[in-house]
Amino acid sequence: MKRRLLLALLLGAAAPIQAAPGATVQREIEGLMQALEQSGCRFQRNGRWHGAAEVRDHLQRKYDYLRKRELAGSAEQFIDNAASRSSLSGKPYRVACPGRSEQDAAPWFRQQLAGLRGP
Repeated sequence: MKRRLLLALLLGAAAPIQAAPGATVQREIEGLMQALEQSGCRFQRNGRWHGAAEVRDHLQRKYDYLRKRELAGSAEQFIDNAASRSSLSGKPYRVACPGRSEQDAAPWFRQQLAGLRGP
């Protein structure tokens, strides 16, 4: 019994410590979320259109989930794993912005990221 307890304690101590994304990554993802919310664009998820504020809340939940699993260590990972397609259906998210052609969300987010990073 003591052996099992000791083994369990040792294995628990050896578990990797989850690292939070760095400050730059967090700023970039927050910047993407702000760009989304301020865009005036509508976003399609699984065939239904949603406003930017609603989509921001949805993507924040997905980001929180991915952070716990260390799957959002970069803004690109956030775009690929959270902001580009439905986790349930696999269908790409779509973006419709005023005065612009409808497009898949991944290129839209990559364009926003490039703007945040500057020249």
